[in-house]
Amino acid sequence: MSDLPNCPACGSEYTYQDQAILICPECAHEWHAGETIAEDSEDVVLDSNGNVLEDGDTVTVIKDLKVKGSSAVVKVGTKVKNIRLVGGDHDIDCKIDGIGAMKLKSEFVKKA
Repeated sequence: MSDLPNCPACGSEYTYQDQAILICPECAHEWHAGETIAEDSEDVVLDSNGNVLEDGDTVTVIKDLKVKGSSAVVKVGTKVKNIRLVGGDHDIDCKIDGIGAMKLKSEFVKKA
């Protein structure tokens, strides 16, 4: 058996070494020996201006956004209250008056 550590990102035991870098073939995470990931760290979600977003914040839409599967459009300047941050590509869950529940990308909003 090898004496290589498990992947700090996904815990896979199938890590391998390429020169000074350790690589996980399952999640493609690369790290140097002795380097760890803080387990209590969370992904930080930033708005279009680089401000940190948190659950419950109010944001303003900075671009007209077409609603997929509908002819509705979320207009520039629309205020969205009480957002909820989730993982994934569309990292904001919210309800917009007149449209309903939506998922938004943080790059198209700014903190109000």
